[in-house]
Amino acid sequence: MAYFPPPEGATIDVAVELEQLAALSVGGLHDRYAEVFGEKPRSRHRQYLMRRIIWGLQANAEGGLSERARRRAEELADVADVRVTPPRWAFLEKDNVPRAGATVRVPVRTDPRIPPPGSLIQRQYKGRTLIVTVLESGFEYLGQRYRSLTAVAKAVAGAHHNGFRFFKLGGKP
Repeated sequence: MAYFPPPEGATIDVAVELEQLAALSVGGLHDRYAEVFGEKPRSRHRQYLMRRIIWGLQANAEGGLSERARRRAEELADVADVRVTPPRWAFLEKDNVPRAGATVRVPVRTDPRIPPPGSLIQRQYKGRTLIVTVLESGFEYLGQRYRSLTAVAKAVAGAHHNGFRFFKLGGKP
């Protein structure tokens, strides 16, 4: 924000300023914002612009923040030190290809109801024994891959069923 030192004895009547701002269009608020801050705003939100303009007018009239407070605010606003996880784009080159040497997270199966990959799930259904193999990414039944147990249950029963309930995984004993 551009700081304009207040004239001697300057005060601001917030109620009067708010009335004047409320009468302006959004374009007029843009112009007023530019007068107060010395730059065009990026927002077109009327209430935000009004609040920022009033704050700027008060800061100009009453002196704003001290230099020490400004430095401290800049220190606190430095988000580079705060960020723990690098952004996703930091690991990618063009076309979402991982960079050489980049560490890429592999999704881990977190649902405790699903057995580890390689396990077999068995169930008796209408006189048949159903055997489903748990894979790293999905399930296999009769040589065909499925993304979810629900898809397997639908293929077997011919109607939509919750896969966990159909194969009696998790939930109540």
